[in-house]
Amino acid sequence: MVVGIAFLVIAALVIGIWLLFGFKRMKHKFVAIILIGLLLSGFYSFKVAFKGKEISRNNISDVGKIFKTYFSWFGTAFGNLKTITGQAVKMDWSGNQTAKAT
Repeated sequence: MVVGIAFLVIAALVIGIWLLFGFKRMKHKFVAIILIGLLLSGFYSFKVAFKGKEISRNNISDVGKIFKTYFSWFGTAFGNLKTITGQAVKMDWSGNQTAKAT
């Protein structure tokens, strides 16, 4: 039920942003698409970070726990991306080179 309500709120924000910038010039539509993308990726990352975890969202004291868990997950994801990028840079990307006939 909470996911459905959150999805409804996100959809309303997306439609609101799209309508707000839809009446402006074309350059503003690009900004609207970027904002919508950030909003959707933030929602998806929040959903993935708390998948399989039961955290009460009713108490104010749990807000700190929610932020701590989310940013811990986000930092770990960033660290993993850094490791993958570092390993990709170290790889031999020269490809299959054959000797030229002289």
